[in-house]
Amino acid sequence: MLSFQDISLLIIAGGRSSRLGVDKRFVEVGGVGLLETILRKASKVNFAEKFLCVEDELPALKELATRYGARLLVDEIKNSGPLSALSTGLSAVGTAWNLAVSADMPFFEFATISALTGKFSAMQAVLPKVGGRVQPLAGFYRRELSTFFKHEVLSGQRKIMSAVKKIPHELAAVEDSANFFNVNTVGELKLARGRAANLRREIPIITVTAPESGTGKTTFIERLTLRLTARGVKVGVIKSDAHGFNLDMSGKDTYRFQDAGARSVAVVSKTGWFLVNRTSKYVELDALIQRMEGVDTIFIETRTHGTFPAVALWRGLGDKNWRDDAVALFTTDPEETSELVQFDLNDLDAAERVCAFLAGANATSAIN
Repeated sequence: MLSFQDISLLIIAGGRSSRLGVDKRFVEVGGVGLLETILRKASKVNFAEKFLCVEDELPALKELATRYGARLLVDEIKNSGPLSALSTGLSAVGTAWNLAVSADMPFFEFATISALTGKFSAMQAVLPKVGGRVQPLAGFYRRELSTFFKHEVLSGQRKIMSAVKKIPHELAAVEDSANFFNVNTVGELKLARGRAANLRREIPIITVTAPESGTGKTTFIERLTLRLTARGVKVGVIKSDAHGFNLDMSGKDTYRFQDAGARSVAVVSKTGWFLVNRTSKYVELDALIQRMEGVDTIFIETRTHGTFPAVALWRGLGDKNWRDDAVALFTTDPEETSELVQFDLNDLDAAERVCAFLAGANATSAIN
């Protein structure tokens, strides 16, 4: 098994970003640009050499390469996609085996694929297969493939996997992981930013929202809670009610205390406790969250008061004006848009994967 110090790194960062609409290399997730994120991580790994493979030598790219100790390589054949970048990169390396990684995976960790170096043997390429999907831009390639890939590009080939199928290669199963989540659309960017926000929190938070009551927020959270609890996740729920509430029915002791004017009433038993406070305004969510002991993930059910990231629900009620913090849509009426990643409202498997992803867990199959 080779170590990374015997391997060169090729960061593939073409920059067309046609589906996103802007140059995604500089789009920020968690406050850092996508390209800089992978360069930062690479700078902490002892690779033999590091290369940044691009289509055009922009000043900002040159500056990033210099800052993080990478050599900038410009594609020999322009406008030919990542296969051309891979060919150019392999022609410049001095190591037999080389790792090619895309610059649009904000949660990628090199340790995830380190074990694949033990599978090189007589192969010319070793690629991770994650949840049934091959990841050619998180894979290992022999240096001598440079000439072959160049020939493929000149013959009109643009897809890496179509070329790889013609050579000795191995597809190695890797645990389904958010490491390989890549950003191509606005919807995927929002999901990535939602996950990044929760990775900075001690307890991840997911708001579940809908434009009107009766959409099924409570049922959605209830079903998700059952599924996540079965996986060992300790779930907390905060319900925001704009109309106010009264926890107890008339005649109960706690009701009588509140009715008499008590501003705070607590009930304590051997199995748990609850506290009801009367306030003149909404309490900050952070204050409530600090009181929720022993939970791994918190759902907030609300129409108006929540926190980023939010999962929106739609069942034909109210206006289709999704909150600015919405990162995914579960709907009975899918729309032609890339602004939000969409799923069927009753697809609980997808709901579990999305919420696990947003909470920081490794569950990305069929998300992107």
